[in-house]
Amino acid sequence: MNSIYFKNFCTTATLVLLCFLFLGASFTLLGRSFVIDANQEGLNTCAQETVRTARAFGDGDLTSWDLRMNLSAMARITGDHIFLTNAEGWVVSCSDTDLSCGHIGQCIDPSVLATAESAGKYSQLTTLGGFYAAPHYVVAMPIQGDNGAVAGFAFVSANSSEIIGVWSTFIVTLLLAAGGILLFAMFFTLYASKRQAKPLNEMATAARRFAHGDFSVRVEDDGREDEVGELTRSFNAMADAMEQSEMLRRDFIANVSHELKTPMTTIAGFADGILDGTIPAEEQSRYLTTISTETKRLNRLVRRMLDMSRIQRQDPQVLKSKSFDICEVIVTTMLNFEKKINDKHLQVDLQVPESAIYVLGDGDAITQVVYNLLDNAVKFSPEGETLHVGLWKQGGRAFVSVRNRGDTIPPEELPLIFDRFHKTDRSRSRDRDGVGLGLYIVKTILDNHDQDINVTSENGVTEFTFTLELRPAKAEKAPKPDKSGKTDKPSGKGDKSHKQDKSPKG
Repeated sequence: MNSIYFKNFCTTATLVLLCFLFLGASFTLLGRSFVIDANQEGLNTCAQETVRTARAFGDGDLTSWDLRMNLSAMARITGDHIFLTNAEGWVVSCSDTDLSCGHIGQCIDPSVLATAESAGKYSQLTTLGGFYAAPHYVVAMPIQGDNGAVAGFAFVSANSSEIIGVWSTFIVTLLLAAGGILLFAMFFTLYASKRQAKPLNEMATAARRFAHGDFSVRVEDDGREDEVGELTRSFNAMADAMEQSEMLRRDFIANVSHELKTPMTTIAGFADGILDGTIPAEEQSRYLTTISTETKRLNRLVRRMLDMSRIQRQDPQVLKSKSFDICEVIVTTMLNFEKKINDKHLQVDLQVPESAIYVLGDGDAITQVVYNLLDNAVKFSPEGETLHVGLWKQGGRAFVSVRNRGDTIPPEELPLIFDRFHKTDRSRSRDRDGVGLGLYIVKTILDNHDQDINVTSENGVTEFTFTLELRPAKAEKAPKPDKSGKTDKPSGKGDKSHKQDKSPKG
């Protein structure tokens, strides 16, 4: 009884019922008045026609048989009762054709005659002082002779019960129609309310299942384009996001557990071996070095996770309010890898414009993006290969490319390389120092900047390309002339292309 379906149905049904009661009462009163007014108008018209007929066919004799036949014909057409009286009020002619008509010879109340003569018409619901057994609507008009004197009176009447009968028929018809429409409206409201409440009930059931950890349930979408349909689609989209979030959470916990388990097991095992004397004294230094390495690995994992949490809290609008020179970031970051590049005897092909390129974003965050991409490129490049780093502008954006030769990433792995703790080498022997968060951090930073990153890997060549939004150009001031009257002009040099052996020189 407390469901929205029942409340909606009761509210709608009550409103429909009140509307029909109001309309029924209005039509009842208006209908009765209309029927009576229409009958009165008909009686007036019939009375006027009776007066003209009496003057035309009577020739001054209101008892004429021809006149009586005409009155009878008029009465059959109109359904009214017509009779004539002389000037004194005695009934001398009647629309009833029965020779033994009981109306002829009766006398009408003189007050009625006086009203009809003075006002020109008498109209009233009355029995005419017992002339009729039941009340009749009566209209009386004087009949004037050729000399202008009143020769008699024409009376036209209709039984009130017949008029009310017509009105009652109208009311019954109205009530039957209203009842049928009301039943149809209630059944339609019942169906509409039930249909409207169905997805809400399904959402309530799904929410309860969500509370128990089941995120697979969905609300059936029947293609509705109204607010309920929009709510259904939004609910299913929320359910998809919750299910994906739950899967990511489980994967995250599993990956973190895996990443922590190996170094912690190694540290605990070697520490116990040193403490209980299982590991000889001359070997302890080597195992302590392993413990130190694994401890540093744990430290890197925790630091990367903290960096990831910090990046996810950054406001994209705040990031876009800053700008920096991406050329400087690339060159400076390359210098940090000088030793690693020299150790692997790599050649560097640096394609960076000579002039500064200013982009929108957080310089420190983008530096981390470039650092992580270069770190992977150097780490997975075989000795003696070439490392390519490019930068160019196109369509209001700056494009940064990092390319190296090495093992081809399988096509099925490409969509997964930006996931947390994902490594293409499942055994993790190739990338023992990595924690699988570098590319995830890259993707997170670029997502916060509303930018894209793309990766391709074919025939041993892997290339990462990401975009940055260019800073809107500002109006440049005119160059100032020097003391000799000459102005400083730009050098006109184009992009610089560096191909270096072993290491990038500053």
